[in-house]
Amino acid sequence: MVNKVILVGNLAADPDVKATAAGMYVAKMRLATNTCAGKDESGNRKQHSEFHNLVAFGKLAEFAGQYMKKGRPIYAEGRLHTSSWDDAAGQKRYRTEIVVEELQFIPGGKKADDAAA
Repeated sequence: MVNKVILVGNLAADPDVKATAAGMYVAKMRLATNTCAGKDESGNRKQHSEFHNLVAFGKLAEFAGQYMKKGRPIYAEGRLHTSSWDDAAGQKRYRTEIVVEELQFIPGGKKADDAAA
């Protein structure tokens, strides 16, 4: 069986990095990807944006927190993971995210220092 996700897109926000009580770093990120959704009546290309939840652990999370910034184009590779919980009202909730195993900058994109500008 295969559970592999490869995404290329732009970070929708700066990574949210926290350390667990055991000292393990966890980075949560949102990645925006665009796909062509056909053409409008005038013949112009329409784009559809998707937003993906990414999570990275350990050294990869530290790297993301230090160098990744909003707007930066990146390559992310990992696997899908869905978790569930009961909210305060007793309703079952689900969250699907990509557990990142590889993270790279896209050449020619914004530099981390330029992303804030």
